[in-house]
Amino acid sequence: MKRFSIVAALMTLFVAACGGGEQPVAEEPAAVQPEVEALVEMPTLADELQADEAAPQIVEESAAEEEDMQAQDQPIILAQAEPADADRDWQFTEGTHYARLTPTQPTVGGADKIEVAEIFWYGCNHCYDFEPFINRWKESMPANARFVRIPAIWNPLVRLHAQLYYTEEVLGKNGKFTDPETFRAAVFAEYHRRGNRLASFDSIQELFAKHGVSATDFESTWNSFEVAQKLRVAQDLARRYSISSVPAVVVNGKYRTGAAEAGGYPRLLELVDELIERESIR
Repeated sequence: MKRFSIVAALMTLFVAACGGGEQPVAEEPAAVQPEVEALVEMPTLADELQADEAAPQIVEESAAEEEDMQAQDQPIILAQAEPADADRDWQFTEGTHYARLTPTQPTVGGADKIEVAEIFWYGCNHCYDFEPFINRWKESMPANARFVRIPAIWNPLVRLHAQLYYTEEVLGKNGKFTDPETFRAAVFAEYHRRGNRLASFDSIQELFAKHGVSATDFESTWNSFEVAQKLRVAQDLARRYSISSVPAVVVNGKYRTGAAEAGGYPRLLELVDELIERESIR
């Protein structure tokens, strides 16, 4: 606990992030508006005869039509509804504390909940420091929110660790881990406290074996289509979100932020709560 207090105090004064290559965001195609031509029906002879018989009434109707035309020439002022959050006193500002992704980008899960995605790398010391903060936040996050992790993929070592993460995720889903969070903590500790960079297939397999995963289960999951597909999705989302450093947080595919922008890890999670609230009232 003393270590976390020191870390939190230091991060208030100085917040850094592990960096990677910048990725472009796809532009949204411009919408094309079709033009519709109106058809004018020519009057028939019968229409003209009826018009002659109703001549006395035409004068009065024409005067009324002229008044209508004058009224139509006046500008029309449409009532504009204020956004639902216009009268709220928000403490964080777009462009300063977070960036809006335009257009809104896809998320990992469905639209049934507001997705909070942490983009991370096991080898990033700032991600390691952020871990206890995000874990505590998860325990009390809003009921309409969903938390996911997306590993960064920048170079061969970072990609290897991303494959480690998704292997861990799939094995956990299939009941091969009794406590996936304990294994996740062990991966961070292996890299940052024991100096094991987990830079090879063998060193990663050995770590899984220490936590009760058989060589057969590990290898079949490591080379599975499911893990390969998750890696492709993670790489695409990082590009769409324009992730250049970690840890980063993306809320609902619409807002991107980090500790440097928010002003430290506690403030970052306050900002995440506010962005969830913004999305909840729209």
